[in-house]
Amino acid sequence: MSKFPKFSLVLALAFLGTPALSDTLGLGRVALPEEIAAWDKDIRPDGSGLPKGSGDAIVGEEVFAEQCASCHGDFAEGIDNWPKLAGGFDTLDREDPLKTVGSYWPYLSTTWDYVNRSMPYGNAQSLTADEVYAVVAYILYSNDMIEDDFVLSDETFTDVEMTNADGFFVDNRAEVEYASFSADPCMSDCKDAVEVTMRALVLDVTPEEYKAEAATPVAVVEEVVEEIVEETVVEEVVEEAALDAELVAAGEKVFKKCKACHQVGEGAKNRSGPMLNGVVGATAAQVEGFKYSKAIMAAAEDGLVWDAASLAEFLTKPKAYLKGTKMSFNGLKKEDERTAVIEYLKSFGG
Repeated sequence: MSKFPKFSLVLALAFLGTPALSDTLGLGRVALPEEIAAWDKDIRPDGSGLPKGSGDAIVGEEVFAEQCASCHGDFAEGIDNWPKLAGGFDTLDREDPLKTVGSYWPYLSTTWDYVNRSMPYGNAQSLTADEVYAVVAYILYSNDMIEDDFVLSDETFTDVEMTNADGFFVDNRAEVEYASFSADPCMSDCKDAVEVTMRALVLDVTPEEYKAEAATPVAVVEEVVEEIVEETVVEEVVEEAALDAELVAAGEKVFKKCKACHQVGEGAKNRSGPMLNGVVGATAAQVEGFKYSKAIMAAAEDGLVWDAASLAEFLTKPKAYLKGTKMSFNGLKKEDERTAVIEYLKSFGG
């Protein structure tokens, strides 16, 4: 079996089919215009190469749920080891950053091209151009980069501003470094001895025998400043009332839409969203160990309490209720679903 990927083999055959080589080697033939057009699917950062079409996040949510959610989650939050497509903002300076379309990718064309060329998994290139526009719009909406009614098209493509568009720099090593690598090495005025003066703090690759000697670093490689935010949790007394068992059961079914990000019950842990035990009646942003968005931290400082009324309003459309929230869920449009899930959450008092 060839050690080259199938795509590389196709390129090689196309190369052999050029007039010069086909005449010289007697291999292949010149590729037909329609064959070249079928292979030529690249989309450039300025939008050139895009086909005519359009789609918004509302339609995209339906296509995403059917074609993409089994791997990437209903809200682009990722399932198991499948990639997360949303979130990760303010994580690029960490040791383990979350690189998503919203937090990392500098060009929207990369997203469109990849979805169009390679997705859905196992059935690549089965989506129409309109469906690709809609799916990409939903991914952008999940990252709070566009409104749900924004129509993404070949005409509006460049109107979208990518969050990390300015986070990259041009690779200029050929101009500033390569010359020094190829020059004759210096073989004079060498040091008498070599000593370890710095340690790689993150990778910790300094050999063991040097660690004892490096207790006091000669040079400060990296200064890590951690901001400690003291949270004052205001305990609210929630009047105990008999739960509606039928409503709780209905809420349990509705909560299936939330389980990808939130846990409740004994042993509940924080996931991409905080665990929700005791949330009804509690001050916002009070779950220990969860890193909340700046928006909800500010709301908590202003006294936001998750009572039934505020929860119902938030769950209707989270991004509209709290601009800047990391929660990618589009909301529960039906009042009876909101009422049921809140009753269900009440059953996990803390």
